[in-house]
Amino acid sequence: MNNNYLEEERYIKAQKKVKEIKGFYWHLFWYLAVNIFILAMIYKNLDANESLFEYGHFTTPFFWGIGLFFHWIGVFGRNIVFSKDWEDRKVKEFMDKDKFE
Repeated sequence: MNNNYLEEERYIKAQKKVKEIKGFYWHLFWYLAVNIFILAMIYKNLDANESLFEYGHFTTPFFWGIGLFFHWIGVFGRNIVFSKDWEDRKVKEFMDKDKFE
């Protein structure tokens, strides 16, 4: 019975992580879709002597991008490259490699 409880606990935790990742990717999708649309509309309505590369044109992508970055950190963690899992995999890899030499 205890084993079933632990399995269900692991399943619920994994399901929550998948929902968080899915939420991040939807956030990224809408970030790209909306900002491409906004920049396309700005480009379409530019005056002859106006440049697309002005500060005001990129405020939405910039500030929304900051929010997207923090969402990414919240979902994937700060140590995505050198996480504890990465360290454990590398230690195991070197131990396995050493075993065959």
